[in-house]
Amino acid sequence: MIELPEVIKNAVDALTRLPGVGEKTAFRMVMNMTQWKPAELTSVGQSISSLQKLKHCQECGMFCEENLCSVCLNESRATSGSICIVENISDYLAIEKSGTFKGVYHVLGGVLNPLLGVGPDELGIDKIRERIEKQGITEIILAINPSVEGDATCSYFKMILSEDIQIDRIGFGVPIGGSLEYLDPLTISKALENRKRF
Repeated sequence: MIELPEVIKNAVDALTRLPGVGEKTAFRMVMNMTQWKPAELTSVGQSISSLQKLKHCQECGMFCEENLCSVCLNESRATSGSICIVENISDYLAIEKSGTFKGVYHVLGGVLNPLLGVGPDELGIDKIRERIEKQGITEIILAINPSVEGDATCSYFKMILSEDIQIDRIGFGVPIGGSLEYLDPLTISKALENRKRF
């Protein structure tokens, strides 16, 4: 059996760190890249390497180039009195893409999970409380995924925040175009819990 150069093995190992990329897919990618021009390889390498320079917004935790992201710098959004708390940056982007929410965000970076040692301090919940008071937030939308840990995180927020603040959790249930017969019992249960008057 032929022994491949160490350079190829290292490139394959590096690519398998990406989610959803197994060894075979990584190997195909590397084989494809061996046919690229040196300038193309350099360009891709520099683009990936520049991810080290990414900063996080000091207010919400989103990626940015300066100290604050464009949403936190937007005066009308910063003074809207509304904040959407999300688990991660992907959730932030999904909500922002919908174009519906006009307030500011806060990225938790996870959910409460005592078994994994993730408590309020690890999520910086005190910082969120300070921000809510400082910015005069009157409405909080908890856009946290439905799970035991997500439910516990939402309950914790409800427990520690002032009763003067309106706290809502996004609805979960039947997707548009979905058929009830193909949905799992938990999804149907959530849809019934989150029903609205018609």
